[in-house]
Amino acid sequence: MRVTGLIRYVALLITLLGMWLIVQTYFDRSWKGITLRSWLGATDKTSSEKLTQYKCRNQKSCPQNHFAFKIISGAANVVGPSICFNNMVLMSSVKNNVGRGLNIALVNGTSGQLLKADTFDMYSGDINKLDTFLQEIKHGTIVLTASYDDAATKMNDKVRAHFMELGSSHVSKLGFRDNWIFLGAKGLKNKSPFEEHIKNDKTTNKYDGWPEMLEMEGCAPRKMD
Repeated sequence: MRVTGLIRYVALLITLLGMWLIVQTYFDRSWKGITLRSWLGATDKTSSEKLTQYKCRNQKSCPQNHFAFKIISGAANVVGPSICFNNMVLMSSVKNNVGRGLNIALVNGTSGQLLKADTFDMYSGDINKLDTFLQEIKHGTIVLTASYDDAATKMNDKVRAHFMELGSSHVSKLGFRDNWIFLGAKGLKNKSPFEEHIKNDKTTNKYDGWPEMLEMEGCAPRKMD
């Protein structure tokens, strides 16, 4: 019994010694591979390699005295539109403030602050509501618009004229289920460069009965007093 116990003791000692040697060897190599940079968390890509996140997640930064913006139209009648301005999401499905028709956000052209946001059903809603809304826009206000589902069934010449005054070039051609995104301003002397429009055409539609989603980003100049 004593001999058996001694053998077990020696075997255990040898096993523990072997494990100690393995652990010692492993950690010795591991510690050699650890540098000050890795301790400080510098094992990731350098700052120049990291993807820079600009305002509204745009691909480019904006110059001084400009506001970054991104407008995304709705996709068919399933995914709602999104409007971001100066790194603030003004309208989106997540904020639960978008709807079928035209989604419009008004922003102070000097401060960049949101003044008002509303949605107008252009299929079965009251067009007079939109007419009044557009008439009351004050000089120097930036207007951001995104369509969803249908943007033009209730559209009339009076409302189209309001958007043309804001700088739109495409509103006169806007038709049933067209997709449209637009940024203009009250008091704009020329046509806005920020506008995209795609016709509802069954031969080219991406979705069944609707064209593809539109996305536009850019830099809107600040109104200087």
